[in-house]
Amino acid sequence: MTRQLALFGSAVCLVLSAGAASAVDLPIRKAGLWEMKMVRTGGPMPEITMQHCTDETTDKEMSAAASPMAKEVCSNQDIQKTATGYVSDSVCSVAGMTMQSHAEIVGDFNSAYTVKSTSHAEGGAAGSRDTTMTIEAKWLGACKSDQKAGDIIMPGGMKMNVKDMEKLKGLLPKQK
Repeated sequence: MTRQLALFGSAVCLVLSAGAASAVDLPIRKAGLWEMKMVRTGGPMPEITMQHCTDETTDKEMSAAASPMAKEVCSNQDIQKTATGYVSDSVCSVAGMTMQSHAEIVGDFNSAYTVKSTSHAEGGAAGSRDTTMTIEAKWLGACKSDQKAGDIIMPGGMKMNVKDMEKLKGLLPKQK
């Protein structure tokens, strides 16, 4: 479970850096249930698949919630539209660790999209390391009857809701 949360934390960092205020906003995903498979190298848990129930309001709220958090921890963040999708570059610092990341995002946000990111982290408890992460997201259809917009279902059935982002913000180590 701790490894799942660590990988989820990495994904949150990617969302913070990609979802923050920038020159270009990412499109809103089609409402419904999305499956997101994250494959990572250079970290504790190489692969995790989760589901995310979303709607237009929730996606907009996620961006709005991530933007102030990213402004607090990221000294540089930029998203640009390219011929094939989007490119994001950021530099963020949390708990004595500084992470530089570069992400390429392609897809239509209606049926599927892919995020390929590379990052270099220095400092913190883990020291210096390089990580690559690929997120392959595909739309599965309508959310299940027991799900509400914002629900993320982790492997093993653990459920959390992104609308509780303020609670997650309280878990971030304080900047010195």
